[in-house]
Amino acid sequence: MNVLGIDIGYSNLKLAYGPQGAEPKVLLRPAGAAPADRLGEKIGGNGEEDFLRVLVNGEPFVAGLSPDRAELWSRELHEDYPSTNSYRALFHAGLLLSELDQIDLVVTGLPVNQYLNPELRERLAAQMQGEHQITPRRKITVSKVKVVPQPVGGFVDHVWSLQDATEIEDSRVLVVDPGFFSVDWVLISNGELRRQSCGTSLEASSVILDEAVRLIAEDFGGNVGRERLEHTLRNGHDQVRLFGERVDVAPYLKKAADKVGPIVSTRLRESLRKENASADMVLLVGGGAGFFELAVKEAFPLLKVSTPDTPVFANARGFWRMGV
Repeated sequence: MNVLGIDIGYSNLKLAYGPQGAEPKVLLRPAGAAPADRLGEKIGGNGEEDFLRVLVNGEPFVAGLSPDRAELWSRELHEDYPSTNSYRALFHAGLLLSELDQIDLVVTGLPVNQYLNPELRERLAAQMQGEHQITPRRKITVSKVKVVPQPVGGFVDHVWSLQDATEIEDSRVLVVDPGFFSVDWVLISNGELRRQSCGTSLEASSVILDEAVRLIAEDFGGNVGRERLEHTLRNGHDQVRLFGERVDVAPYLKKAADKVGPIVSTRLRESLRKENASADMVLLVGGGAGFFELAVKEAFPLLKVSTPDTPVFANARGFWRMGV
C-alpha cells in the first residue's frame, strides 16, 4: 500500500511518503508556485533547476521555489488557498516527488476553521482524487483521499514516537500548530477531538515576519521584505543584508514574537473555557513552533510543553502514519 502524507502550507511543502511496513521518506520544499512564464531568467545560465515543472489544467507551472522568485504573480495568502492554481501546482509537485505512479491513499490536512466546513473537506478530497496529468508524459493516479484537521497529524506523529503510548491514552492534549498563514489548535481527549475547543488564529508566522521587517526598517531605514526574511530563515542564515550592512535578524524576530505570541496564547486560553477540565499537556508542532514556544509556555506554566525534533515535518509524518 503506497501512502502519501502531504502538508501544503503557505510557506513550505512537506511530504512523507512510501509503502506500508517501513519508515517514510520526508521532503521539504518552498511553497512558491506560479505559471512558468512568470519565472525570471537566471543570470549565468545553465545551472541545475531548483524547482519542478508541472502542468495545471494543461498549463505549465513551476513549483517548489521561493515565493519571491515569480514576477507579476501574487502569493496566495487567503483562506481559499486550496482552490487556487498555485495550490494545485504544489500538489502535483508533491505527487511527482513521491516517485509513485499509483498512490493508494493521500492524507492531507486543512486549517481547523476550514476543516469544520464539510463542503470544503469534500471539495478538497474530490480535487485530489483520481488521475492527474502531472507533466506532458507523466500521469499519477490517487485512489483515495482522507482530509483531517491539520494539527491532528502532529498528534499522531507524537503518539507514534512514544515508547509507551498508554501514557497518553487518557490524557487531554492541546496540540498547537503555528503555520505561516494561521495558528491552529485542537484539544484531543481520550483519543477524541473536542470540537468546541478547536480554533484558528491568523496571528501567525507571517505576522511575526511582517513585524520583524517593520522593526528592522525603524532601525536601518529600509524594507528587507517579508519574503526575503523568510528566505533567509529557510536557508538557516541569521543575517540579512540591507544597504550593504549585515543585520542580525534574531533580536527582531524575538521582539516580534514577544508582541504577537501573547495574542495567540490568549485565544488558546479562551478556547478552553468551555471545558470542565484543563489540558494535561501541550504539543507544539509546525514550522512556526519556535516563534510561539515562549508564549505557549507562559500561557500554560503548569503544563509540559513538548516539541518534536523536526516540528516542520510532524503533520506530514502523522498524515502518513494515519494512512498506513
